[in-house]
Amino acid sequence: MLDVCLLGTGGMMPLPDRWLTSLLTRYNGSSLLIDCGEGTQITLKKNGWTFKPIDIICFTHYHADHISGLPGILLAMANAERSEPLTMIGPKGIGRVVSGLRTIAPELPFEIEYIELNGPEQVIEKNGYRITAFRVQHNMVCYGYSVEILRTGKFDVERAKALEIPLKFWNPLQKGKTIEENGVVYTPDMVLGADRKGLKVTYCTDTRPVKTIAEHAKGSDLMIFEGMYGEPEKAEKAKEHKHMTMYESAAIAAEVGSGPLWLTHFSPSMVHPEWFLKDVRKIYPDTWLGEDGKFLELNFEDE
Repeated sequence: MLDVCLLGTGGMMPLPDRWLTSLLTRYNGSSLLIDCGEGTQITLKKNGWTFKPIDIICFTHYHADHISGLPGILLAMANAERSEPLTMIGPKGIGRVVSGLRTIAPELPFEIEYIELNGPEQVIEKNGYRITAFRVQHNMVCYGYSVEILRTGKFDVERAKALEIPLKFWNPLQKGKTIEENGVVYTPDMVLGADRKGLKVTYCTDTRPVKTIAEHAKGSDLMIFEGMYGEPEKAEKAKEHKHMTMYESAAIAAEVGSGPLWLTHFSPSMVHPEWFLKDVRKIYPDTWLGEDGKFLELNFEDE
């Protein structure tokens, strides 16, 4: 099971009922945050979630509406008595950017480990998450993210017995570990069936529609793309500032062809995004407007 919650759906500046961009996922007791704009703490607390389990924070890029909430998040994690290291993932310069923001949060009871993204694509596996960062096209270096929970095949007890594999090795093999004892090697493929379908969420804001988005969103159970503008007359403005309209995001979702699409990162000038949803759904019917606090529980196929 993977929990997904939009904590903020606004771009550029917050509104009274729309905080700035942020997404939280939870899996197996570990929380992952993508971006943390102003107001992230508020929605997180409204949903009854806590700060301490946040193990990973990913940044798409370093514009203020995507990172301005970080000092408060770090202080909240410290006040929650977190002591485990925190991993931060982001484009080049992440250490310098975060160090600057930490001027007002200088002392923390946990270490920060940085993973700096380089090149068009990078894969990080941590805390049960498989995170794929992929370059998109904004007016500064920016990445989208696919977050996956992979699943190995079912453990075959009868095969394990037939191969006389010691019981003490069953659990490690089920977790994908290779074991060697007395010159005998036991590998996971000896007792595991074919890989089962996992869970996948693809998140992408602040970009023009580029082919890498659809390529990485393929097979997603949920797509979360920006819908900066819904007004047709603002299509040129979207091109100028390297953003996507609601219609362009829907076109990418239609190309992917699977899973619902949540739109997010709305311009503060677009007070009523619902006015444009009917036309957007003509392109991709399974399109929904993101809202602060919007929540979805994704379950594995056999659950």
